[in-house]
Amino acid sequence: MAAFTPILYFHIIVFLILVEIGHASEEDVQVMEITAPGDFIISGLMPIHEDVEKREHSFKPHRRECIRFEERGLAKSLIMINAIEVMNRSPVLTAVNVTLGYKILDSCSDVNTALRATELVIYEDHHNTDNVSSAFIQPVMAVVGATFSEISIAIARLLTLQMIPQISYSSSAVILSDKNRFPAFMRTIPNDFYQTAAMTTLFNINNWNWVGIVITDGDYGRSASEQFLIQALGKGICVAFSLIIPQSVIGEYTHYAIEIAAAMILNNTKVQVIVSFARSTHVKLLFEELKNQVLRRGLNRESMRRVWVASDSWSSSPSVTRNVSLRDIGHIVGFTHKHGDSSSYNQYLSRLEKAGHEYAKNNPFLQKLFMLLSAAGHKDTEVVSEAVKILRKHIGVDTILSIEMAISAIAQAVASICKSKDCKGPGAVQPWELLDALWMEEFQLNGETYHFDDNGDINLGYDLTMWWSDGNKVHEDDIVAEYHPQTDSFTYTSNSMTQQFIDLKHIISKCTNSCVPGEFKKTAEGQHTCCYECINCTENYYSNMTDMDQCLSCDTSKEWSAVGSSNCTPKVLLFFSWDDSFAIALLFFSALGILLVVLVSALFLHQRDTPVVKAAGGPLSQVILFSLVASYVSAILFVDMSLHLLAGPQKPVCSLHHESNHSAGGMS
Repeated sequence: MAAFTPILYFHIIVFLILVEIGHASEEDVQVMEITAPGDFIISGLMPIHEDVEKREHSFKPHRRECIRFEERGLAKSLIMINAIEVMNRSPVLTAVNVTLGYKILDSCSDVNTALRATELVIYEDHHNTDNVSSAFIQPVMAVVGATFSEISIAIARLLTLQMIPQISYSSSAVILSDKNRFPAFMRTIPNDFYQTAAMTTLFNINNWNWVGIVITDGDYGRSASEQFLIQALGKGICVAFSLIIPQSVIGEYTHYAIEIAAAMILNNTKVQVIVSFARSTHVKLLFEELKNQVLRRGLNRESMRRVWVASDSWSSSPSVTRNVSLRDIGHIVGFTHKHGDSSSYNQYLSRLEKAGHEYAKNNPFLQKLFMLLSAAGHKDTEVVSEAVKILRKHIGVDTILSIEMAISAIAQAVASICKSKDCKGPGAVQPWELLDALWMEEFQLNGETYHFDDNGDINLGYDLTMWWSDGNKVHEDDIVAEYHPQTDSFTYTSNSMTQQFIDLKHIISKCTNSCVPGEFKKTAEGQHTCCYECINCTENYYSNMTDMDQCLSCDTSKEWSAVGSSNCTPKVLLFFSWDDSFAIALLFFSALGILLVVLVSALFLHQRDTPVVKAAGGPLSQVILFSLVASYVSAILFVDMSLHLLAGPQKPVCSLHHESNHSAGGMS
């Protein structure tokens, strides 16, 4: 019985929590939420859970159960709460005597759930308010979120109907910059055009032109990969494969897709660089599957090592290496949004820890974390400290700045409106007025001034991080470089990991090794332009740089080149001289010939009356012999004339070895 009591107690706690937070049934669409009163209510849409249960077959409209609690999503909601509390205490709002309230809901990383939550926020039933303060039924004036682009695209269409401003802190799909379709959407980060531009520039710097892509299916993954392909094509970068993983974290097809992706990566050994626009959970499963396949095949663990270029969707998520070591998977270079100051949020967590369970009574998400920790065996006195420890591990310094910028922009836009009118009355300010103020007003944060551009974006560039491990913990927030979109360039920091980041250029990720000077690239029809043969240039053609598409022609009237030449050689003028060995041999044999002819001629002259000489031609033979003497003498004159030419102006003439014009080659 004693052993049964804790179990019974645990189940009672779970039941009470579920009742308290309004666990949804098919008729009841209440959702978990964190609320606080204020003159202006801001809604937050956070991924407190990782997915929803998809094994339900009811056709009746209902809210699906959220599964797999995500501490990082809870941390984002607390960052937002702290930012609102800081702004409520600031002179910006106290000067106009207004406060910000909030209503934070769980998107469960699912579009349908996020739409239900957004609809509930906008069209809340005011008739059933018996237990709800009137402050909570005020209309929502702005929405902060969502995290994923696919969710932001869906709810942006809904919010546009009433022109409720939406500010996302991490949705980066390019399509959201189209103000014709999403006029009420803004974000405190750049869109993916700049991220993919930064990636292709990095690849060009390191001479990586044979890369792979892994994405999570959805608007974000497809949009980012499309932008990457367009920009890569313009910079001569080829994509060896593009792997798409379904959005669902669980499921037979998802597991099969990850198996195929791991096999494709291991089989393409020349692809040493992989860019990933996938969710962190999918990346984690992919790393685990790579390790499993390496073990099953009996391969060396180094065969799975790659340079992983992480997009902002998982570049700050060290959980992807939970079951594998960084040494196994290789190097991870992360593209993150600009880092912010986490000191204010850390102070907030300290106050939370000091307040204990009392603070969590109005925060069902925090209650659930406490419950999970209790179920894991932590004592009641340890739960709060352990929860704060976990939340500190999930501080996303890039997310802090983005969320704080969103809250600061809303607060200062509210202040600009309330300076000239009374904002206390119901309906005194409409959401579209706040949207107009957000477009028009600059805002300040930590001494810096920001504003939304014509696309509703704030483009501060990116920080590049290089992951490393000390054996116990993976460090993912060491900034090694900064990307400047205005100049499409990088500047390196003085971080201890910067040199290792620079040394990545020694890693070769090419389909074919570079063609050296003297060769040209020959690409087969239908083949990637990055995959080719290296062919020697033919005679009288040359190439003087690596990876030339065709050989250049020599000026054959003055130059020549051998097969596989990297330059043209000027044609050399060759002359006989008296001390030349060939000329000496020629003159020797010419003199010998003359002597022999003269002797024969004297013999014929002496025996001119004999029948033999007469039969040989008589006097005519002397003419023939004289002609032979003239021929021998002409060789002497050839050497003598060469010396005269050498002394006078020189003109290019073909050498004996290179005077023929060879046919051109080397055109691809």
